[in-house]
Amino acid sequence: MWFGESEKIIKRIFTDYKAYAKDSEQMPILLFNEADAIISKRKENSTSNVSQTENAIQNIILEELENFEGIFFATTNLAKNLDSAFERRFLFKIEFQKPDISVKAKIWNSKLPSLSESECETLANRFDFSGGQIDNIVRKNEIHEIIHGTTVDFNNILDFCKTELLSKNSGVRIGFTKA
Repeated sequence: MWFGESEKIIKRIFTDYKAYAKDSEQMPILLFNEADAIISKRKENSTSNVSQTENAIQNIILEELENFEGIFFATTNLAKNLDSAFERRFLFKIEFQKPDISVKAKIWNSKLPSLSESECETLANRFDFSGGQIDNIVRKNEIHEIIHGTTVDFNNILDFCKTELLSKNSGVRIGFTKA
């Protein structure tokens, strides 16, 4: 019953875009956020139904982009995972770097104005966080203050930062470990 539905949905995205663009005063933007999920490297010689469907979807997207008249954005944090066939279909490729230390300190200050300038600089220097990760710390701060009814101090913020990453350096373990 659902065989071929994914391909139809992808085709409909482009058909709907064309219809919407035709009726719009300004050209709309078609955005594929986290595009690596759908335009990752194609599977070669796969007999898996899932792989065949993924390849079929990618082929449809490639065909649609070949003659696309509009504005198409694809975002990813994993550009190396994208299929090379898509590369020439993107006119502009823009890589955004993480902000430098001084900008990160300003981000910390704008998100948590109760911190001192030196505390913001300390956080910016010690933790190589993206804006989204800093937002997570801010949310942890807010949740802590709501639950405990107390204002978070700098040591709490440091603890939140240390537990933000799942790497071995963060001290947080998830799952089983060998004894």
